Amino acid sequence: MNFRFRRVWDWMSIYLPILLMGLLALGTWWLVRNAPKAQVEAEVAVKGHEVDYYMRDFSVRSFDDTGTLTSEIRGTTMRHYMDTETLEIDKANLRSVRQDGSETVATADRALSNADGSEVQLFGNAHVVRKAAKPGVPPMEFRGDFLHAFVNDERVSSNKPVEITRGNDRFTADAMTYNNLSQVAELKGRVRGTLVPSK
Repeated sequence: MNFRFRRVWDWMSIYLPILLMGLLALGTWWLVRNAPKAQVEAEVAVKGHEVDYYMRDFSVRSFDDTGTLTSEIRGTTMRHYMDTETLEIDKANLRSVRQDGSETVATADRALSNADGSEVQLFGNAHVVRKAAKPGVPPMEFRGDFLHAFVNDERVSSNKPVEITRGNDRFTADAMTYNNLSQVAELKGRVRGTLVPSK
């Protein structure tokens, strides 16, 4: 009897740890299989064309490293759309000052600008005035229902009727593209002009 008990005890001391490890592995496998699945990716919210912030009766100014004013944006209401990273401004008044001292002022009933302000679309009573840095040079003015200004490239374009004025000279066209760097204005459609000779 003692011999038999000893033999069972030896068998249990050898195989019991293996049996317990097997049961533990089987239990772990069962838990992993029946546990709720972990989310592989968090669901990304679909960005709609919605305003994520706005400002009223605002003025935003930008300065360079020396503290000189480079641009100013004013308006009654500004809305930021996160999906397109655009700004929509009501009663917009935009001002840009270049290093050479020239200044551009743009006003409109509504303006739509990209994130860095390098591209601005002006809607309703759009008016852009470019004042030269040199004294005695008349400002260049653009008027229309729609003007598209590319600030960094110093270009203004429109696919709608426009009026261009420089001093006493006046032009109208159905569409136009103006490049300030090349000093070239391309007028399209019904073009009319009045040139007044200088004294």
